[in-house]
Amino acid sequence: MQKLISRSKEWRLAAWITAIDVLIAGGFSIAGLIRPQTILPLESAPTAGSFVFAMYAAARSVPLTLIVLATIYQRRVQGLVVLGFLAGVIQVCDCVIGVIQHDPGKAVGPLVIAALQFYVVFILNKSARGHIST
Repeated sequence: MQKLISRSKEWRLAAWITAIDVLIAGGFSIAGLIRPQTILPLESAPTAGSFVFAMYAAARSVPLTLIVLATIYQRRVQGLVVLGFLAGVIQVCDCVIGVIQHDPGKAVGPLVIAALQFYVVFILNKSARGHIST
């Protein structure tokens, strides 16, 4: 009997990496609301403007996190492929911000997460094409 994609190692790996990806992004946006100095450049002080931008970041990352977790719970393969790809693109954008800020930690971390994210989306999508999905 053919192994179902929802129970495959590709599914589990993609689900874990994507969940970690969006939880990190959601965590940083919430940290920006609670303690803005943790995400601002060292020489910057929190302002009303930085708080508004943190609210915008949280307004996008928290719903994405919840939707990804719901997609994983429901074992929706194509949904995870699309949302995982989106999460990878977001990490690439975060990497660009780190490069612009000349902050290696804010550039390398998102780049590594994006590479992992794109890899697991690729193998999940490839596996889904060759298996029955649930």
